[in-house]
Amino acid sequence: MPKNSKVTQREHSNEPVTESVADLLAGEEPMDYKRSVLNMGAAPPAKNKDAENPAEIDDRPAWNNKLQYILAQIGYSVGLGNVWRFPYLCQKNGGGAYLVPYFILLLVIGIPLFFLELAVGQRIRRGSIGVWNYICPRLGGIGFASCIVCFFVGLYYNVIIGWSIFYFFKSFQSPLPWSECPLITSGNVTIVEPECEKSSATTYFWYRDALNISNNINDGGGLNWKMTLCLLTAWFIVGLCTIKGIQSSGKVMYFSSLFPYVVLVCFLIRSLLLRGSIDGILHMFTPKLEKMMETQVWREAATQVFFALGLGFGGVIAFSSYNKKDNNCHFDAALVAFINFFTSILATLVVFAVLGFKANVMNEKCVITNSEKIIGYLNSDVLSHDLIPPHINFSHLTASDYAEMYGVIKTVKEDHFKELGLDTCQLEDELNKSVQGTGLAFIAFTEAMTHFPASPFWSVLFFLMLINLGLGSMMGTMEGIMSPIVDTFKVRKEFLTISCVLIAFSIGLIFVQRSGNYFVTMFDDYSATLPLTIVVILENISVSWVYGTKKFMQELTEMLGFTPYSYYYYTWKYISPLAMSILLVTSIIQLGITPPGYNAWIKDTAVEQFVIFPGWALGVTIALIVVGILPIPIIFIIRHFHLVSDGSNTLSVSYKRGRMMKDISNLDDHDETRFILSKVPSETPSPMPTHRSYNGPDSISPMEMTAANGRYGVGYLSAGTPESEL
Repeated sequence: MPKNSKVTQREHSNEPVTESVADLLAGEEPMDYKRSVLNMGAAPPAKNKDAENPAEIDDRPAWNNKLQYILAQIGYSVGLGNVWRFPYLCQKNGGGAYLVPYFILLLVIGIPLFFLELAVGQRIRRGSIGVWNYICPRLGGIGFASCIVCFFVGLYYNVIIGWSIFYFFKSFQSPLPWSECPLITSGNVTIVEPECEKSSATTYFWYRDALNISNNINDGGGLNWKMTLCLLTAWFIVGLCTIKGIQSSGKVMYFSSLFPYVVLVCFLIRSLLLRGSIDGILHMFTPKLEKMMETQVWREAATQVFFALGLGFGGVIAFSSYNKKDNNCHFDAALVAFINFFTSILATLVVFAVLGFKANVMNEKCVITNSEKIIGYLNSDVLSHDLIPPHINFSHLTASDYAEMYGVIKTVKEDHFKELGLDTCQLEDELNKSVQGTGLAFIAFTEAMTHFPASPFWSVLFFLMLINLGLGSMMGTMEGIMSPIVDTFKVRKEFLTISCVLIAFSIGLIFVQRSGNYFVTMFDDYSATLPLTIVVILENISVSWVYGTKKFMQELTEMLGFTPYSYYYYTWKYISPLAMSILLVTSIIQLGITPPGYNAWIKDTAVEQFVIFPGWALGVTIALIVVGILPIPIIFIIRHFHLVSDGSNTLSVSYKRGRMMKDISNLDDHDETRFILSKVPSETPSPMPTHRSYNGPDSISPMEMTAANGRYGVGYLSAGTPESEL
């Protein structure tokens, strides 16, 4: 048998590997029967030196070291949502009070389910399709659903990286191109661009210069060539980082996972030195305890925990499958979850320190603008000078002075006050302006950075950080797509990566047309939330109720070398399924009561306006949800009624330490699930006869001929057994 064959390479492996008979018989050289141990008096075959190399025993890729793996999981879980979603939810849902439900749900839902995904991936060493096929073949659709949702998310997530790339290259200018409104010259007259004048410089740059957005989703408007090139660049980078699997992406993680922390710390230090930053932080963390009683707060906290850790996508399982089987994944789950939580806190500090500075700048502008109005009213005798307190100096007017003057004028001119058009200019009003997502990153934060000293430098850092945050998540998303397909269909990873990138870029062109931002909103709102919630519930049920929580805990004890806390037993079996079911019901209710629509940018008025999706777009949103869930019932029906063979009743052969065992255990569903995760499958009684004729003193005793680690069948000592014996 050739030295590079599967049998020889794994002859001395500690890991039980199952191959089909067809795989064993394909492409093998004829056996020299004279040297076979079944031939009486023959000398034992020499050990293959190549098989002694552990790297060649198992052809599944592995992490170079533990740090690389931890950085990969952190890079995948810590993404753009930590920077622009978590701070918004804090502000919206009670400030510091929001951290209480978030932390509770992190312990109840987040860490237990994250640990579960790490454990099954590490134990079975397959992607999501292989893992759930093994645990419960009828629920094998879970893995396919994960792949589909991963693909949907990857389509629009990489568009955001493309936007960041566009802003990154635009940042190498001074002043920044979004710091001032453009001017229009018509003959001898120069005016400010009306759309920009009605909104702001950063808002205009985002909607008109970057996106060149249309007024509604029906108006496609053709491709935006600048964003098309940026999207192509983003997919090229992702493809380059993932083409060799973890051998290439693992090295990128050293930079992409650590660099965002460097930038966040730099931004925090810089922002704390800015005027008004403390106002933003105090506003952020001042708890509004009454908010904790609202069910909406708990629902949004659960959703954020769910997505922050990347549950259900398959990336967590894929990354974990490249670990050694004795890796302490329990420690990894707690470590990554808490790092993710503290990263969200750090990002929130940075965001609100910067927004506090921006609020002070905008409030000062408001005071100056309205004080000029008051001076005009005083000069035109609309207002009496007696209304102005004597200590107020218009050349050095503070926010408190303006507030005092505003109060006096409002009291005296109560009947005609609205006609004056004066604003309150309250700092609290500026801080209460809720901004999330692209509005935070590409409008609010960019506007704040225009007031920074050396603003181009900080802008370059910020958008390079966004690119790295997105890249880390995209590598996990791509692994969640490719690893299960490679494991299941034995496709070459390089070919699959290139194909996936080309297909995704082609479909992604819908996001870089002029109406593309509306499609990004559609996919973000509808393609993942409901399907992934169902996926994670079924993952939890398949392990805790189908496979069995007690059995799974025993397997973890064997794998980890210690018994996990009984806390996980109760959370997996009762608490997490209940909590996730409540989240599913509330998410469905929320979808039902919230009209499906998007915020359209109206060019003439330069404002956003909520618009209901047209009929065809509503059909697309329903299709996104249905397609994401559809593999689960299809696979269940196919396997329950045996419409198509799933390969579970085929004869297979396993090897372990030079012994070859015929295995027919997959014929029984109960036995199959017991075999998959079992470390010592031989404990099951064997229905096969264990006796065999004794062939002489140089042969093998009947006891030795039975595979010690086999589950059912008769074992043969050497992998050099003639294939005809199979």
